[in-house]
Amino acid sequence: MKKLFALLMVGGMMSCASQNDSLKTTIQEDAQIPQIKEMGLNLIASGFNAGDGYAEVWIRDFNTFITQSAKVIDHDEIKTNLLNFFYLQEEDGNIADGFITVRPGYDSTYYKKGTLKPELAYHKNTVETDQETSLVQAVYNYVKATNDKSILQEKVDGVTVLKRMEQSMDFLMKERFDQKYQLLWGATTADWGDVQPEHDWGVALDESSHLTIDIYDNAMFVIALNNMIELGDASIDLQRWKKVKEDITANVAKYLWDDKNQKYIPHIYLTKSPFPADFNENEIMYHGGTAVAIQAGFLTREQIKVSLDKMIQNVKESGAPSIGLTLYPVYPEGYFKNTGMHPYGYQNGGDWTWFGARMISALIENGYEKEAWESAQPMFDRVLKNKGFYEWYTRDNQPTGSGMFRGSAGVLLDVIDAFNEYAEQ
Repeated sequence: MKKLFALLMVGGMMSCASQNDSLKTTIQEDAQIPQIKEMGLNLIASGFNAGDGYAEVWIRDFNTFITQSAKVIDHDEIKTNLLNFFYLQEEDGNIADGFITVRPGYDSTYYKKGTLKPELAYHKNTVETDQETSLVQAVYNYVKATNDKSILQEKVDGVTVLKRMEQSMDFLMKERFDQKYQLLWGATTADWGDVQPEHDWGVALDESSHLTIDIYDNAMFVIALNNMIELGDASIDLQRWKKVKEDITANVAKYLWDDKNQKYIPHIYLTKSPFPADFNENEIMYHGGTAVAIQAGFLTREQIKVSLDKMIQNVKESGAPSIGLTLYPVYPEGYFKNTGMHPYGYQNGGDWTWFGARMISALIENGYEKEAWESAQPMFDRVLKNKGFYEWYTRDNQPTGSGMFRGSAGVLLDVIDAFNEYAEQ
């Protein structure tokens, strides 16, 4: 009996090894990958703004293609654009969303001129709580991609970048930290989005905003803290930040993870919900926030598989093209005043490679290479079909938004790098 069991075990291991070898061969021989890689690097080499629909260099976007930028753009140029965010950092430590170079006719009611760099103007979508965490992650990704640690000791108005990174984390603890739940808060948005439901545009906090806690903001925070701790030295309070990271991680599990339904709760409202009382928001699964939570190390390997299975089922039920589907079920018509947030529009059920590819990277990192490869195919296919990296896709897989969206290219090239590394093992 023992001999039979041993033979079965050996047979199973050989079968698994054979499947891995087959997948590695498939990856190595795939004709799409070199084409997509060349297209993506050409796009990223052409600039730092988010895409052809955006004038600004946005930090939440820049963070997701800076690793690839380091392959095709002079590192000093990348560093200059990163440092601009620190030159525009305000006294309380907060970080801008994006900046432009001041030119005749710029909108001075929307943008603020930099004090340290008056040739730059900046603005911030205050419904978000991810600008500071995105910048810390971007610095980390820059250092890892270039091995240029000198940026950490670069002084901006007499203060090192490393210390300014800590000041940005302090801003979140002072201005965006809820004492009851011991987690970060922001305005109500759809998953990782930057549009709240109470306004026709919806990017600025005001008296009508509904404050809430969600998984995306807190997962981004923990990733940033991990990054800052790894880069840090005695000039910052490393022990304090290790404790904050541990507490946030524990409180995410305590308050945001719905163990019964094996998913994250969309929102914990600090006062009340902006949606009708009979609306069961917890039926919704946030795909993007879940992917970032996996990147933050919040879920076990088994929970990751359950999450993936739910995403695949959501794609099947919704008719969406890929697991880049932002969320499902979608918010009903009229729940957001911004008309672009209609069901399956924009961040309310649009399909975004920008976040779906992060889930694929997380799958590869956690040993689900086969599932990752299958999930990547719709994203690979549409790049070649549409000859570009679009911002997002409709439910019938039609490209929309910015036609040269560098965030989509960056995360998809990260996926390709991960597949190639796996195939070469």
